[in-house]
Amino acid sequence: MTLEEIQSRIQTSLPGSKVEILDPYRDGVHIKALVTYSGFNGKSMVEQHRMVYATLKDELKEEIHALGLETRSE
Repeated sequence: MTLEEIQSRIQTSLPGSKVEILDPYRDGVHIKALVTYSGFNGKSMVEQHRMVYATLKDELKEEIHALGLETRSE
């Protein structure tokens, strides 16, 4: 899965979100994501992260080794 596909998957699942995907080790499996989404308002950080992880659950098992995640509400 490419970085663009990861970004698109999150943006599709969380409409209106702003997503920045980084590959700091340039290995395609250790990914960092910054997700800003108005739907995070009033939700705990754990809930916010669960929302993002749910969009990538199959890939997290097989294609993405590690996902560093930062979420922000708008």
